[in-house]
Amino acid sequence: IAAAEVAANFIANVHLGDTGHRLKRTSRDGMAGPSWGALDDYADVAEGFLALYQVTGTEKWIFKAKEFLDVILRHFDDAEGGFFDTADDAPSLVRRPKNVADGAEPAGWLASANALVTYAALSGENEYRLRAESVLAKITPLLSRAPRAVGWGLVAATALIHGPIQVAIVGPKGEDTDELWRVAWKTTAPGAVIARTAPSAKSQVGLLKNRSMMSSQPTAYVCRAFVCELPTTDPVELKEKLRIP
Repeated sequence: IAAAEVAANFIANVHLGDTGHRLKRTSRDGMAGPSWGALDDYADVAEGFLALYQVTGTEKWIFKAKEFLDVILRHFDDAEGGFFDTADDAPSLVRRPKNVADGAEPAGWLASANALVTYAALSGENEYRLRAESVLAKITPLLSRAPRAVGWGLVAATALIHGPIQVAIVGPKGEDTDELWRVAWKTTAPGAVIARTAPSAKSQVGLLKNRSMMSSQPTAYVCRAFVCELPTTDPVELKEKLRIP
């Protein structure tokens, strides 16, 4: 996690340039190169920032991920439910490419879908989920005909079908809160999202808004589509709610 924070801060400080939200694809000796970020750059880094937010609770990473997703939706949209690989204001090419197949890394299309699903589940901003659904609808034939080519799309589709499960934990720093946290991270539910906050933090993340502790004890909420079961303060009960063996 510490290494991930170093990497994320390097991207934020070096690869974003003067605008603060437009990526440069390469850097050397602490200086950003001239190459414009492509779709997979924005999507993969957005996924990384969302993962980093969930393990650290540092909210700047979820909001930075949102900025990247907004760039994707504004500058890479193909007006047909999918995405181009290059931005509309990038240096012009003979033809703007569109690639939906995973390679050594997830395809930009599919990484975008996963990041959109995760962000929507954390934030409650449903328009991002709807956009993910439109992306996956475009590749539905490939999901059955060539599943190995669109594996990361299957990951996003499975998360959507399953909910995904949302776990919100409210509690001060300490072992009792950490124990709920550790249980939540054991879930194997597809696409599950986990967020944590202190009771006095006044989080701006949708999943954590208006969450409070029960009986002054660290408390976990298990939800789908922001409809939650009764909260619990018991790690064993949380384990049962998440169907962890």
